[in-house]
Amino acid sequence: MKFKKSIALMCAAAIGVSAFAANGITKEADAAEVVKGNAATVSAEVTETPKYIFLFIGDGMSYPQIQLSNYYLSALADTNDNDIVESQKNLTFLDFPVAGSAQTYDSSSFCPDSASTATSISTGNKTYSGTINMDETKTVSYETIAEKLKSQLGYEIGIVTSVNLNHATPAAFYAHQASRNSYYEIGEELIASGFDYFAGGGLLKPTGTDGDQTSLYELAEEAGYDVIFTQAEAEQVSADAGKTIIIDENLADGSAMSYDIDLEDGQWALKDYVKKGIEVLDNDNGFFMMVEGGKIDWACHANDAASTITDTIALDEAVQEAVAFYNEHPDETLIIVTGDHETGGLTIGFAGTDYDTFLTNIENQKISYAKYDSDYVTVYKENNTSFEDVLADVQNLFGLVTSDKADEANSETLVLTDYEYNKLKAAYDKTMSGDTEELSQEEYVLYGSYEPLTVTITHILNNKSGVSFSSYAHTGLPVEVLAKGAGSELFEGYYDNTDIYFALAKLTGVQ
Repeated sequence: MKFKKSIALMCAAAIGVSAFAANGITKEADAAEVVKGNAATVSAEVTETPKYIFLFIGDGMSYPQIQLSNYYLSALADTNDNDIVESQKNLTFLDFPVAGSAQTYDSSSFCPDSASTATSISTGNKTYSGTINMDETKTVSYETIAEKLKSQLGYEIGIVTSVNLNHATPAAFYAHQASRNSYYEIGEELIASGFDYFAGGGLLKPTGTDGDQTSLYELAEEAGYDVIFTQAEAEQVSADAGKTIIIDENLADGSAMSYDIDLEDGQWALKDYVKKGIEVLDNDNGFFMMVEGGKIDWACHANDAASTITDTIALDEAVQEAVAFYNEHPDETLIIVTGDHETGGLTIGFAGTDYDTFLTNIENQKISYAKYDSDYVTVYKENNTSFEDVLADVQNLFGLVTSDKADEANSETLVLTDYEYNKLKAAYDKTMSGDTEELSQEEYVLYGSYEPLTVTITHILNNKSGVSFSSYAHTGLPVEVLAKGAGSELFEGYYDNTDIYFALAKLTGVQ
């Protein structure tokens, strides 16, 4: 316990920011005194108070995810076969006038999880990984910025996410639990919050761990929420709607929204739920909307660069909806885009491509790793599909071809080498054997906890594109904080993620 707490203390002392969090100071006024002069949140003068606040969190999204997505779009727009392009600001939030960086360490790790980092953003306090809005003793609860804006200023509150509504990041704005895995209890707090608009993925464990408790959806309806499960009904939700919960109609892996790469024409994406949220929440008193691009994190855990890119772009498209609103209310709107932590150790560059990248190769991937698992690998196992037939799917869905079919490749860089072919065959054998529960250290490095065949395909395509991952977990990289609008100047500089909360508290005057 002492060692874990010393991590936070050493970080704060060495960097000189947010020492109050590491020392367990939780009162905002006292904390501001401790950090005075160290972060933009304290030193900047507040000139404008935002009436409408958008906080976008790309889960697992740090500089590598943003830059890779930006470079990918540049490469697609360029006609140079070598992918040597002038860097352009293809993502909307890269044009934001204010740029800052936030450290993400928590009370237990330099590579923290979403529960603790979202707690820091929403309350200004450090805690252990796995804990939501409670201190290290797991006995003291912290009130969130969303709760304060609701109770003290009467703001309407919206929570939108591409993953489950009772997952760690969204939960950190309304729940207080010692364990992020207390999904039913988190769902109960969602209902008790009285927040005005929830939208995105389905609730985890809606009838409890054993399935014997009253459905959270039923409890929500009893509490006055209109619970909606179809896109047609969601489209009909109007500005005069009461408390609303919209569950995406096309849920995929883990009852979350589909990866953006897997969406069919006409299916709602994250941007559509943000647009609807603006319609529902817009009022003369003000609103706060937290929007999470949660599957950026999931894609990075699985080392799926294509799905990482497309979900990062999907988050940016959601940001565009907020910018459109900002353009109508430029003096009253604040938009913040940040991440909670980095996932996967994503790198632009790979030993096998030296100083080159071939980012347009990624366009050859047509579906996410998760959809390939569910729609193809499952069938392979059931039918004992031959490796030759699997290779045909790999060519159609990922663009990778064997040397005897080199003339069919979209690029010569997509032709499998003997080394890559043998890796793919070994992964196929491992998947078809069904023996994936206990992996050796070497096998874990190759496959992580993912389907060996699938993750090997994405690894090969990533690497042939000049992209690589170093981990299946989180890393300790700082995250971007990009801001636009009223009070955005408070988010300049290099500081701690807890200072995001203190900036918002300073701007709005909540106590």
